[in-house]
Amino acid sequence: MATPYYRPLVQIGPGRPEAALPLAGGWGWFTDVEVLRRDAPPSFLPAKALPPDVAAPLTAPRPDIAGLGMNRPRIMGILNVTPDSFSDGGQDAHAADAVERGRAMLAAGADILDIGGESTRPGAVTVPEEEEIARVVPVVAGLRAAGVGGVISVDTRKAAVARAALNAGADLVNDVSALSYDPAMPGLCAERGVPVCAMHAKGTPEDMQNDPRYDDVVLDVYDALAARLQALEHAGIPRRRIIADPGIGFGKTRAHNLALLARLGIFHGLGVPLLLGASRKGFIGTIGRAPQAADRAPGSIAVALAGFAQGVQMVRVHDVAETVQARALWQVSVSGFFEETNED
Repeated sequence: MATPYYRPLVQIGPGRPEAALPLAGGWGWFTDVEVLRRDAPPSFLPAKALPPDVAAPLTAPRPDIAGLGMNRPRIMGILNVTPDSFSDGGQDAHAADAVERGRAMLAAGADILDIGGESTRPGAVTVPEEEEIARVVPVVAGLRAAGVGGVISVDTRKAAVARAALNAGADLVNDVSALSYDPAMPGLCAERGVPVCAMHAKGTPEDMQNDPRYDDVVLDVYDALAARLQALEHAGIPRRRIIADPGIGFGKTRAHNLALLARLGIFHGLGVPLLLGASRKGFIGTIGRAPQAADRAPGSIAVALAGFAQGVQMVRVHDVAETVQARALWQVSVSGFFEETNED
């Protein structure tokens, strides 16, 4: 029989049974798991029957990332400094404008700013590293010069860009290639001792949406991330400094995206914090009848809250203030865990 995969059936709120297991040291818990195999239909198992080596990564508290506790849902604000991003290209192409928008996002409640100088939309071409550095570094440096002390992430596939951004004051590297595009990236991040976000993508932005196929998208993405996390550990990046992202929209059809969203909980088995980046993506526009990316905030917020309900520790969003407000109300509705709605 094929290798089993275990998805905790996450629950939140009051009425928690005594036998329930905690999910990743956070706000969720579970009494049962779905067992998935490549050669058999799904089945179910009581959580108390899990082998210890399976239960451990599902239940263990996640270490802080860049000083942020992972026991509460976090919001990463997207600050693109590109002329051609699919949703907000050109909006913050000038460093001074980007700095002010970043400060506004933090004031609105963002926990992390994610600054990117290269669009990774479907069909995007690679930006020369010198140009990407020229876009990103003035914004990172400008935020630090303005007294911003919050967590700053650099969204890049290139080690030279990451190095320049870290030197300017960034804290975290968010790489859509899971640190595989540039062979120098794992060594740099290991040497600098910074946390990283490793995202799954099938192909490159130029070709990733050219008829992507999987045997089983949920299990294939899980296996790919598990292998990549192991490789990063071997490169000197400890698992306590890694975030995993299933890569919604990166080499996936709408059906693939929905399958991943339905079973996000399986990725807790990786034993690391999870990031969900679905904000304003095409499938939200199709399902929510919003052809223009800027009109997809309601659908994006719905997906973000669905991620929090499955225990995802962080969501990456364009609409920070709206998502912060939605999170606050969501926390009130599950107040069996959250003691204060304004803690963040």
